[in-house]
Amino acid sequence: MARISVLGAGSWGIALAVMLNKNGHEVKVWSHRQSQVDQMNDTHTSDKIKGVKLPESMIFTADIEDAAKTADVVLMAVPSKATRETAEKIKPFVNDNQIFITVTKGIEEETLFTQTEILEDVLGSDKRICVLSGPSHAEEVVVFKPTLVVAGSTDRQTSLFVQNLFMNKYFRVYSSPDVKGIEVGAALKNVIALAAGMSDGLGFGDNAKAALITRGIKEISALAVAMGGQAETLAGLTGVGDLIVTCSSMHSRNRMAGFYIGQGMSKDDAMEKVAMVVEGVYSAKAAKKLAEKYNIEMPIVDVVNAVLFDGMAAKDAVYELMTRSKKDETSDMEW
Repeated sequence: MARISVLGAGSWGIALAVMLNKNGHEVKVWSHRQSQVDQMNDTHTSDKIKGVKLPESMIFTADIEDAAKTADVVLMAVPSKATRETAEKIKPFVNDNQIFITVTKGIEEETLFTQTEILEDVLGSDKRICVLSGPSHAEEVVVFKPTLVVAGSTDRQTSLFVQNLFMNKYFRVYSSPDVKGIEVGAALKNVIALAAGMSDGLGFGDNAKAALITRGIKEISALAVAMGGQAETLAGLTGVGDLIVTCSSMHSRNRMAGFYIGQGMSKDDAMEKVAMVVEGVYSAKAAKKLAEKYNIEMPIVDVVNAVLFDGMAAKDAVYELMTRSKKDETSDMEW
């Protein structure tokens, strides 16, 4: 049994906390909102995942010092824009024996750091850090529907520890050393999902959706490999697997935000209607900057940025993609 503190009481943090509790671990959930903590302690329910009774044995706290100090494992489940701030808050209270897991998907716009790189930057590169990622909607994990994910760490023993921490008959975990590939795939699939949602909102159908997913994974893979990731990773759960579910599911907040934008809403109105953090909006600018830094052509990322931040209409963005100059599907084949 491990003592685990989950930092972040959104739907994903809650779902993983419930899963870890089911595995027999001592689980504490931290939220910066005292009202949310009081609700979870008093009613053992959460507005973030409705209809789910939270286990009586789970602990809820707004005391971040207590959450950080008492844990064997610190699981970071805050939105990507809050990762650095939260890491700074726990820095005085953590120690070298702890393991840190990030389940957040996003790139920091100012530094272009991935989530593990932010943790290393704040907490120190000597810390044992792991990323957990894959096609895994909270709404399904919390009710124990079969889910497969990947635990990635540059240290094999850390990856195997996290694999054992989560693994059960509902939640299968693979291990991987390709942290970069996992995190780039996780962050950029949200940007592609915004485009897929826009296509749905415009009523363009399955053909367009399939094209966006297929060309999207090509863009993501090219960037990930340029950054040091492995192409095989992007063909797996944290690449094409996560992209498919995020572009297709009714649970996908990024697809839904894109859908509302496709129907004519502004970015801000769409995010308000989704009423959850839409990570793709925060990763879009970073993705474009990374494409420019590594000289990778990413037309889907470009038009998503144009729609979100430059006033381009979603319909015009689709036709801009369709009327790009003619080319071969792949440059690696010889005639």
